[in-house]
Amino acid sequence: MRETAQILLDPDAMALPPTADELETLTQMVRGHLELLIPEVEQSVSRLKKDSIPRYCALACVGEARGKLRAEPIRRFGVEVGYARRLARTLNALCDHYENLGARP
Repeated sequence: MRETAQILLDPDAMALPPTADELETLTQMVRGHLELLIPEVEQSVSRLKKDSIPRYCALACVGEARGKLRAEPIRRFGVEVGYARRLARTLNALCDHYENLGARP
């Protein structure tokens, strides 16, 4: 999951962005990873106390991920490349929460 996200977040990708087909594939992969990871994080936080800060932060990230999945690429934010990169940053954050809760993506 992190490797896929890193392809989009690599600083060299800014100078030489992926082709349209590569971008579509990477975007769909990141979306798929998010769709798989969201329920895993939710399940992991269910073991934490209701007033736990890690639980609150992880669930906030889940909400952010769901919002990004519903969102469409926006022209002023880099259209498709910007959208894919926002998804990749969200995937990295969700992976962090998953790992901090004791699991490995």
